[in-house]
Amino acid sequence: MKKLFKCIFWVCILCLAVVSPFINSGYNMYKEALENIPIDEMVAEIQSKEYYIELEDVPQIYLDAVIAVEDRRFFSHTGVDIISIGRAIVTDIQTMSLKEGGSTITQQLCKNIYFTQERKLERKVAEVFMAIELEKQLEKEEILELYINTSYFGSGCYTLREASLEYFEKEPMELNESQCILLAGVPNAPAIYAPNANLELSLQRQAQVIAKMIDCGYLTQEEADKILEQEI
Repeated sequence: MKKLFKCIFWVCILCLAVVSPFINSGYNMYKEALENIPIDEMVAEIQSKEYYIELEDVPQIYLDAVIAVEDRRFFSHTGVDIISIGRAIVTDIQTMSLKEGGSTITQQLCKNIYFTQERKLERKVAEVFMAIELEKQLEKEEILELYINTSYFGSGCYTLREASLEYFEKEPMELNESQCILLAGVPNAPAIYAPNANLELSLQRQAQVIAKMIDCGYLTQEEADKILEQEI
């Protein structure tokens, strides 16, 4: 037993030695980004967008779908979801890649507005520091609103309202439930899931979102079946 604990101890020390440079680099990246554009200035810049939309003008089922598929513990974490990160680490170790990110909506917002989309460890670290800072300065509803106004939906659309007008020629509040849920799944991979890119894959993604919504308690199976019958 002593040998086992000793082995675990040295593995932890080794991991810390390997990760420390990335933590330092990520922290510096976060500080530099914040110094260049403070959060209040960044928020004001985003809110000045032509197609910016407030939460009160967004269907609740769209917001439920986003929470279910992107960050089911959004309203309970402080910017970083330890459970999701742990699951992502296991997946990344198994696949020997950084494919699974475990990012919360807050972290994704940080990536959208402050950092690049590159899958680099130091960027992930910077994202964590920035997410914690965002959660200190903004309410959850503000973060969610900013997120749907900075996510990429394909076809040059960087807000939900743009995407709604582009794909369905409707304002978001005019969308039916099926259309709302379809759009909620697009930002995960816009080049694949945008309805004008590949409708079949877009519908497959919609089905995945609906399954998550059922799992989270936002929909019953009966409600889901009725939604799937609606026109896209």
